[in-house]
Amino acid sequence: MESDRYGNPLGSASADARLAYQAGLDQMLASTDGVEESFARAVSADEGFALAHLALARSRRIMGQGGDIATPLSRARHLARNCSEQERGQIHCLGLLLEGNSQAAWRAIQEHVKAYPRDALVVQPTTGVFGLIGFSGRPGREAEHLAWCDALSPHYPDDWWFLGQHGFARIETGRLGPGRKDIERSLAINPGSATGAHYFSHLLYESGRHREGFEYLATWIDDCDSPGPLHCHLNWHMALWALHLGWPDRMWEIWRTGIAPDHAIGPPINVLTDGVSLMFRAEIAGVSVQRDQWAGLAEYARTHFPTSGISFADAHAVLAHSRAGDGETVAEITGSTAGTAAGHVGTLARAFEAMNAGDWPAATAELSKILPDHERLGGSRAQRDLIEFFLALSLVRQGRAEKAGKMLRTRRPQVAFRPPVQGLDGLDVRPGTVPETG
Repeated sequence: MESDRYGNPLGSASADARLAYQAGLDQMLASTDGVEESFARAVSADEGFALAHLALARSRRIMGQGGDIATPLSRARHLARNCSEQERGQIHCLGLLLEGNSQAAWRAIQEHVKAYPRDALVVQPTTGVFGLIGFSGRPGREAEHLAWCDALSPHYPDDWWFLGQHGFARIETGRLGPGRKDIERSLAINPGSATGAHYFSHLLYESGRHREGFEYLATWIDDCDSPGPLHCHLNWHMALWALHLGWPDRMWEIWRTGIAPDHAIGPPINVLTDGVSLMFRAEIAGVSVQRDQWAGLAEYARTHFPTSGISFADAHAVLAHSRAGDGETVAEITGSTAGTAAGHVGTLARAFEAMNAGDWPAATAELSKILPDHERLGGSRAQRDLIEFFLALSLVRQGRAEKAGKMLRTRRPQVAFRPPVQGLDGLDVRPGTVPETG
């Protein structure tokens, strides 16, 4: 039987179908454009190719833009009886995931991977901060993610996709040196991988190399053939660096062309969280954000995330609604127990409402509750700096700037250089550093 580049069986007699499927898998792993089209070509070339139907459904779920998932999943399951044992396992694992049964999917994937550790189609949903571990809500999930990648690493020698995943897991747990080696090797093998460019951006962010990061991404985005699923999020990274470097006009330009909901290209969860995060971090830095901008983000949240369930999205939704003045919707979201970190969402909502009321001691008290384990919300450390900088601002507003600086030096020394926090702006809170010029 023919196989993909990882040695996994491809139950199709059509060479065109197999080539299209492999192209789609690599595009999915690289987060580049054309994933759904490649899998659709595989289906067209061989309607009886079960994995092509399954992968088509998976690609539509990743983008989260309302594409038909049920039909290709149903077709894959119908065809499963003629598939190999491994292919039936793939259909079972991803079928659970596509139906929203994350816990059962995680258990099934763990068992499947014991037998087929190089099954990248099945491993991929477990990696990254938006994966099954990243969104698990479990305390210590960053260390758990690294341990998972450590265990799988021997099965992916010099593979550009897995090197990026492993490197990112290392970076998120503070292992910048080994993480850098992995990610640089990943990009050397596949420089066009948006996933690799994304992880290299996190490396530069965690290293405090803001200007270098901005210039790297600006060049990479200009050179890429077409915008893919990470286009919005990569622009978010650029906009944050512009904020760090004191370039608000450049930040607004990036917002208008690559992050604002009416221009953003990417899954709705990125459009919501990146947009909300940038606007709030701009406010923390002292940049004025108009109420209608918050209202637009709140409406986007209401349209694309009408019910609670993904804590990371819910946290950003309550922030948008709170800043837009819609306390009723905030109460609706926080009144739900859905989501793996629903309690943390409620705590953040109270902090946002306290800020709106000018009650900075109350905001500080609420934020302090989740400071030890806000990783449970999901997202990267860069994304959760929203909480760190919010707490710093809250302390500054109480006349406790020295404590705010100490907190950042202790908790986030990598990004404490000229922190974009009003009242600390322009201040290097790390001792013995050389200011970076903008």
